[in-house]
Amino acid sequence: MKKVFLCILVGLITNSIFAQVSWQGGSNPDQTASATILFDKSTTPLSSYSGTIYAHTGVTLNGTPWQNVIGSWGNNTTQPALTLVSGSIYKLDLTPTIMAFYGLGSGSVTKINMVFRNAVGNAQTADLTLDVGAFQAALLTPNEGSNTIINSGQNLTITASNTNGTANYNLLANGVSINTFSGTSYSYTDTNITVNKTYELQITQGSTFFSKSFGVIVNAGTVNQAMAGGLEDGINYNTSDNTKATLVLDAPGKDFVYVAGSFNNWQPGTDYLMRKDPSTGKFWLELTGLTAGQNYTYQYWVVDATPTANSPAVVKTADPYSTLVLSPFDDPYISPASYPNLPAYPSGQQREVTVLKTGQVPYNWSTATTNFVKPKKEDLIVYEVLIRDFDADRNYQDLIDKIDYFKNLKVNAIQLMPVMEYEGNESWGYNTSFHMALDKFYGTADKFKEFIDLCHQNGIAVILDVALNHAFGRNPMVRMWMKDPDGDGWGDPAADNPYFNEFARHSYGVGADFNHSQARTKYFTKRVVKQWIQEFKIDGFRWDLTKGFTQACSSGDDACTNSYQSDRVAVLKEYADYSWSLDPTHYVIFEHLGADNEEQQWANYRINETPSKGVMMWGELHEAYKQLIMGYSTNADITRMGHVSRGFTAKRLLGYPESHDKDRLVYEAVTYGNGGGTAPPLNNLNNAVPRMSAIGALSILVPGPKMIWHFGALGMNNSIYTCNNGTVNTESDTTPGDCKLDTKPQPQWTNNWLTMTTPNRQQVYNDWKRLIQLKITEPVFEGDYAISPDGNNIRQRIYVYDNALPANTLKNVVVIANMSVASQNVNPSFPYTGTWYNLMDNTPFTVTNTTATITLAPGTFRVFGNQPATLSNDEFNAVANVSLYPNPTSGSFSIAGSVAKVEVYSITGQLVKSFDNITSEDYQFDINDLNRGVYLVKAFDANNNTKTMKVIKQ
Repeated sequence: MKKVFLCILVGLITNSIFAQVSWQGGSNPDQTASATILFDKSTTPLSSYSGTIYAHTGVTLNGTPWQNVIGSWGNNTTQPALTLVSGSIYKLDLTPTIMAFYGLGSGSVTKINMVFRNAVGNAQTADLTLDVGAFQAALLTPNEGSNTIINSGQNLTITASNTNGTANYNLLANGVSINTFSGTSYSYTDTNITVNKTYELQITQGSTFFSKSFGVIVNAGTVNQAMAGGLEDGINYNTSDNTKATLVLDAPGKDFVYVAGSFNNWQPGTDYLMRKDPSTGKFWLELTGLTAGQNYTYQYWVVDATPTANSPAVVKTADPYSTLVLSPFDDPYISPASYPNLPAYPSGQQREVTVLKTGQVPYNWSTATTNFVKPKKEDLIVYEVLIRDFDADRNYQDLIDKIDYFKNLKVNAIQLMPVMEYEGNESWGYNTSFHMALDKFYGTADKFKEFIDLCHQNGIAVILDVALNHAFGRNPMVRMWMKDPDGDGWGDPAADNPYFNEFARHSYGVGADFNHSQARTKYFTKRVVKQWIQEFKIDGFRWDLTKGFTQACSSGDDACTNSYQSDRVAVLKEYADYSWSLDPTHYVIFEHLGADNEEQQWANYRINETPSKGVMMWGELHEAYKQLIMGYSTNADITRMGHVSRGFTAKRLLGYPESHDKDRLVYEAVTYGNGGGTAPPLNNLNNAVPRMSAIGALSILVPGPKMIWHFGALGMNNSIYTCNNGTVNTESDTTPGDCKLDTKPQPQWTNNWLTMTTPNRQQVYNDWKRLIQLKITEPVFEGDYAISPDGNNIRQRIYVYDNALPANTLKNVVVIANMSVASQNVNPSFPYTGTWYNLMDNTPFTVTNTTATITLAPGTFRVFGNQPATLSNDEFNAVANVSLYPNPTSGSFSIAGSVAKVEVYSITGQLVKSFDNITSEDYQFDINDLNRGVYLVKAFDANNNTKTMKVIKQ
């Protein structure tokens, strides 16, 4: 079993060091005996690891490896732990018998399969095996798993041996027995071979069984024949005849290609030899006799009779342009609840296969999608989501069920981390292998479309994160031209690869590096763009790792990679142009995080057209906002949250304080926050979570598109370095390793954070909702801005204005915030005196002196406008989510949230105290003069909305 893991932007965890395993006692045990495996970690990636080592283990049963696997990867409660013997030596006892340990009652076990891992499952050995039983068998010629190319009429000799005397040998070709023999060794020559054959040599002794597979491919030569016009690479469905489909494969340098599939019982003859188009050099084949609505599966058998050194002569691979892929590695672990009626992987095949189905019924999109008008780029509030960690089921249905969470928050775009077919199931998705296929772990294509349609019905655009800088080892375009010196069918791009660089041409190499100067790569990339825009009605792409789209640099050359590269500018403009040719309002977003002079080339590109174009650039400002929420002013400059500071003409900076690749701000505040000042230190959630409201005001309201990372609006405090076992480490840790990629829990749902007032997550959500509404609905936030702290970054101040708006409209906004851990007097420096309004609740605020300071409690903010916001009054119930603390109290209490008046009543309804002159959110409501007991506290906002709460006086 080739266990596949998650990928991060800087690389995929791999290893090539083989661990040392042996049987205690030296000899192979019988399957009916107990046994002990010894493991020496000293030459493995676990050599420096000091924690518990776990075994991911199964058996080779009746010739099939990795059967009866115990538990699931990373589950420390079900997978067996090793016992330290001494030094670097560990053991695993298989008791009472090998059969019983793996839960077997019958069958032939010939090997133990195992991968040893650390506690969090992100450091591991290679796949390891130990033989079981005295009887062992070996295929001598040809090599096991090989495919021998022969001319028609040639012979093939098969030889094998065993370690325990006379055995029975049965040779099958294409499923039919052609030779049997009993003896200590085996030799047979299959003569006059004229058709492709898949062989299986079965070797048995008593109840012990071995199966050795290999094949021959008849060299049919090249058949030149022109293909019809208008065909694209991949599957071309015949629009007038559902019994036909034409396959096209661009495979330069290859001699011939067969198509093997369920339609020919995986035994292709010359009828399934692909023709070669003389003008394009592409291989093609028309399939006939298909049944509409039936799932067919197929692979290409791609042959290079004279391959380059260390490259395979034969590669069996799925279609590079697959839109649905079946995988023997991942599919067995996909929940039927997420993907009901998943097509079965074809028995006896290896690696991915492509699904083909004619007569598919198009999805019935609602008019909300067919007539969808995207939100303006300037108004975008993008919510970044990792589906795997959004809710417990980890599928599209979770998003559909929680659409009100997004709708009520008022976000107008959802950006999904990659959903294209990637290696493994529980991944961030950046280890993509099939860029046009939807990964099945999250659900079906129709369910994904249902989610997209539902978003459009709620005015929400859908953006996909696409990883087109690179691909991974299962990718057909990697495998067809790969270096594979060990012959295991996996490898890195070879020098003759027409799509990928042999070595990365930038310093952030991850996976196989696409060569975007190649015409074939450009064609493939544009086909990917077309697939998701046209088939799934996707509104935009966030292009991952755009720094890698150059051919000018080399691995490790940071200075080159991070500097202006003209080839990178040109090719990414070309891809943006193509996207806009399909959809003139398509969102193009680059994760470049590079030099301003290069980003300006894209941000300012075609902005004067109608509709205005321009690429939105990711604007990461995590460090500055982290310092602010922690209560520090050093390195807390947030001026680059806006486009002006970067030299962008138009508002094309997609700024954000948090993303999937940065730690949670609340976690940073609680763990590392300032403990000084007169307020309680930032070492608990009650103090840290409410500060996210101010973070929202200081980021969302800066003109231009903005992004939030999922559950930031609820003050999510789980570190992104939280491990599967609940511990937390960092990216630099080696023991137990970086846990950033580990699957995370969903306390926001299990603990019902949307109604939680201690800590006040509900208030943060409602504050962000209000801020987002202001940003989207008020024209002033499409205007100009200035970020001008009051003498110190701890006292932040933002001016938003649009002098072109009429004087009787909201045209001037002043945002102030105190990010200290003590109260601060902030000079708002209003542009003029008069009546201003707190835009969070529309309460009036009289300004007689523009520089008169306003006292703000720690971590709080104000948003003032020259006119009230135009939102409807039902949005102004400012007290709906206020909370009272501490409770119980011995003398006084405070109210988190904005209130205009507070009344205290006895439990029998008598008014006992009233507070009208409330000066700040940290106002102390003194009830020292009241007797012990339970009282009712009635809070009023400026619009006379009320909320009643209980308080206990001790």
